[in-house]
Amino acid sequence: MSEPITSLPPLLAASVWEWTRPELLAWLLIAIPVLLWFHVRSLSDFPVWQRRVSLAVRIVVVSLLTLALTGLVWLRSTQRQMIVVAIDRSASIDAAAGEMADRFAETLAQAADQRNDVELRFLEFDRVPGELTQTHRPIEEKTTAAPEQTETKSEAADSDAERPAKPTASPEPEPDYGTDMASALRTAAAAIPPRYVSKIVLVSDGNETFDDGVAAATSAGMPIFTVPLPGRSEPEVQVASLRAPAQVRQGEPFYLEVVVNSNTDTTGMLDIYRGDIRIGDDEAKPIEVKAGETKFRIRQTVTGQRQVTFAARLRGFGDSDTLLDNNEQSAIVAASGRPRVLLIDPDTDQTDSLRWALDEQKIDVEVRPPAGVPRSLSELQGYECLILSNVPATAMTMRQMDVIRTYVQDLGGGLVMMGGDQSFGLGGYYRTQLEEILPVRSNFEKEREKPSLAMVLVIDKSGSMGGEKIELAKDAARAAVELLGPRDSIGVIAFDGESYWVNELRSASDKGYVIDQIATIDAGGGTNMYPAMSDAYEALAGASAKLKHCIMLTDGISAPGDFEGMAGEMAASRMTVSTVALGQGSSEELLEDIARIGGGRYYFCDDPQSIPQVFAKETVEASKSAINELPFLPQVVRPTQVLEGIDLEFAPLLLGYVVTRPKPTCEFVLASESGDPLLAWWRYGLGMTVAFTSDAKARWAAEWLAWPDFGPFWAQVIRHAMRKNDARGIFVDIQTDDERTTVQMDVVDDDGNFIDERPTTVTVIDPQLKLEKIEMRQTAAGRYEAELRALQQGTYQLDLAQVAADGTTIRQSRGLAIGYPEELRLRPTDEAKLTQIAEVSGGGFGEDVQAILATDKRTARDPIPMWPWLLMAALSLFIADVGLRRIEWGRA
Repeated sequence: MSEPITSLPPLLAASVWEWTRPELLAWLLIAIPVLLWFHVRSLSDFPVWQRRVSLAVRIVVVSLLTLALTGLVWLRSTQRQMIVVAIDRSASIDAAAGEMADRFAETLAQAADQRNDVELRFLEFDRVPGELTQTHRPIEEKTTAAPEQTETKSEAADSDAERPAKPTASPEPEPDYGTDMASALRTAAAAIPPRYVSKIVLVSDGNETFDDGVAAATSAGMPIFTVPLPGRSEPEVQVASLRAPAQVRQGEPFYLEVVVNSNTDTTGMLDIYRGDIRIGDDEAKPIEVKAGETKFRIRQTVTGQRQVTFAARLRGFGDSDTLLDNNEQSAIVAASGRPRVLLIDPDTDQTDSLRWALDEQKIDVEVRPPAGVPRSLSELQGYECLILSNVPATAMTMRQMDVIRTYVQDLGGGLVMMGGDQSFGLGGYYRTQLEEILPVRSNFEKEREKPSLAMVLVIDKSGSMGGEKIELAKDAARAAVELLGPRDSIGVIAFDGESYWVNELRSASDKGYVIDQIATIDAGGGTNMYPAMSDAYEALAGASAKLKHCIMLTDGISAPGDFEGMAGEMAASRMTVSTVALGQGSSEELLEDIARIGGGRYYFCDDPQSIPQVFAKETVEASKSAINELPFLPQVVRPTQVLEGIDLEFAPLLLGYVVTRPKPTCEFVLASESGDPLLAWWRYGLGMTVAFTSDAKARWAAEWLAWPDFGPFWAQVIRHAMRKNDARGIFVDIQTDDERTTVQMDVVDDDGNFIDERPTTVTVIDPQLKLEKIEMRQTAAGRYEAELRALQQGTYQLDLAQVAADGTTIRQSRGLAIGYPEELRLRPTDEAKLTQIAEVSGGGFGEDVQAILATDKRTARDPIPMWPWLLMAALSLFIADVGLRRIEWGRA
């Protein structure tokens, strides 16, 4: 029934009669006059009294029918109760507490069965409320945590001995890790129809991790009876917290404080990790843990690093430890000192000259191969600048590129890309996230004297390539076409069980037509690569270009064919063949052999997202146009203070560079004698990116290595690009308590005076690289605070920014590690909260079953629709009216 619009007048028993459509009563204003008019005009010769009685009956019938249409409802007073029993099934409820909740629910249900004025409903909840049910369904086997990912104590005992020394990554929390009593109370209150006297019974330990149960109880508008459940009784040991200062000075001693909670006296091992390395002796000594809280302090220092992640982990407690998910906590410590730079180069032994030169300029350099490109923001945050020296895009995942872009754009980090035969366009950076943030473009206009290229793309379109794979393959083909010059030619073959020419070998000057044809490729069919390879060979054999290249992509195992023989023929005809294996199910060994025999390159792409990078890299490399290896002297295009003191007029020759194009808004500083960019930079977001298209190694910069200004040149460029940390006068502290994290920043000027009333924000970057900007409020002289709530497990990066009086912005960056969910902590029953919920709602705490079922003074209105009764009355009177209109009762 819809909400009543109005009620009957007091003479009809006020507040117990209601209408839903009272406007239909207006029909009586029309119907009654019509009936009167027909009565006056009637030619019936019945007695006057009979005609008048008939008129009265007709008016009553019409009135009854009108009342039925208006939705007349009788609100009958009732004390019938509906009670919703909300049972906590979160991970903090162990097996013993779960059995207690089941026993209480069964007892309440049995008592309610003896009453005919009580209806029970049951609602189980954890992080989210479940479905409302009419019967209670006990849980036969209730594990102590959300389950499948959580190891039991027997599994813990079996696996401890085989556990590696390196700490394993904490698993992602399951959706039901948490307790939301507020949502459960709101759901229960909304589920009770208004025709019942409503009550809610909350069966819980009172430890909520989301929302505010007291606020929900206050607005529920009905009594809530709370039944406490006991805290965890199964043996459990956990790392409650790992406390460390947010920032220290280089070499300054500080203490890590590990707080271990336990509900039993036990013995086990406590491992402390610095990054991935365990601190301490190889043979760690067992620790004794008492029931309650036990603290351990470990002295540490940070030297030569800007940000360090420490971790504390428990192991070897056997049957005294039921869960393993809560055995680890982490803390991130930032250290001030010399700036640190991360240099990525595939030839690490050729980086000594640059590393030594920067060390003389008081810049610390860590060198890694491409496999060491950081995979997380927390790892990259330990450096002020990242240098990519001759690193191809194919050596990085899309996630790693996203991390680098976020590091530059949102955390103010610096990025320097140096040239080489695997960099810029030659490295496959065209249309990648990194090309987006660089000041130069990886594509370029080919010079007329460069040799022409004929290229055929052979793309697998079998059924297994459906969905994302085929779309990315088409994107890759389109990107390859865009990189070709007007003197080049391009052909595209798609194959499944047969070979199809999507675009026969033709000039790349008409790129629009070729791209439109590529868009028509659809996946479906088998896999037979040999006919397509043969068609590509025949097409390239008839081409007049000086360079001939074929790229073959497949994600499956092809039908048999003489692939090695065809690759040999192509190589003998001065064609090159490169192959791309997409995923584990492809013919990796065969494709590798084809590329080796065909004089090309073999790529294995485990992630379909990397296909466009591979095609772009192959297209530029095959065109042999992106490298200029003629010696040249750097030309100053735009003087800059960054290179002040560097005499570039006496700089030695550079022996080569990668051809690129400057972006319109970049700062174009140095160029080659041909006018191509040598050094350019620009600001991207909060950070700075630099492109140096030559190198800093013996290949192109052999003469620069002995140049006296080699070290100052690179030191000044890198210092210009690196993240600016305004550590002087800024002190950051981060405290985490339950579900709340407080970020506090104290700011003073050079004279020690507090800086007040300045716009201050903190930008939070979560583990998925999503951003949230929060205004910080001033809470004291020079102190600004922000509160972060409901942070999920993982590592967060914080960028704190304050606008100074002169309009400049000072910044600080910090890391924050959030451990396991609060639901898995050892906590006693929160009787105070359960009592408060009962008091604010008018219910009771710890009441017995009879007190819960007892009838109180409240009443409810049970709506009874009157239209069936009105219709029956109208039908009876209608029959009487028929008799009055057909029979003359006086004569009878």
